[in-house]
Amino acid sequence: MGKTTADTRGSRIVGVLALQGGFEAHEKILRSLGAEAREVRVPADLEGLDALIIPGGESTVMTLGIEREGMAEPLRALASKGTPVLGTCAAMIMLDRDHLGVLDIGTERNAFGRQLRSFEAELELDGIGPLHAVFIRAPWVTEHGDGVDVLARVDGHAVAVRQGNVVAVAFHPELAGETRLHERLLGMNGSR
Repeated sequence: MGKTTADTRGSRIVGVLALQGGFEAHEKILRSLGAEAREVRVPADLEGLDALIIPGGESTVMTLGIEREGMAEPLRALASKGTPVLGTCAAMIMLDRDHLGVLDIGTERNAFGRQLRSFEAELELDGIGPLHAVFIRAPWVTEHGDGVDVLARVDGHAVAVRQGNVVAVAFHPELAGETRLHERLLGMNGSR
């Protein structure tokens, strides 16, 4: 379990995409770290953010919500201007080439199997160290471009990646009480 220390750099405003999925658990962690959590539902909610979290959920439902609210282009623009982004589980799919196109990766949905094949594992996450990861109908990265760093693997499959200011993981750190990815997000320099 990650430590929960207050952010000493002052309150950072972190948006959490709140169209679908487990956004409340991310908000709770952010507040415990001294950040201001803002639910993001429409493009105007992206204004003034220091960082953004796209939580897990169901990628088809997330795609529909993003299209309905006109969020695709504003999300791409936010990431392209350097704002730190953390995507968990289904967000890895949303950030891939076939969806938002923010990350130069291909992904496979439910790669480890359906709900009954969900599992927990101990990972060595580059830049963070060992952590407990909860995988629920998780994707994995099938391919990636040269600018993508693989941060962790399970059974040889990439399950955590970073490309510039964007980190995507195939697991749910918020369900394991793991705060270090959120701390890392708060520590990344972005534009505001």
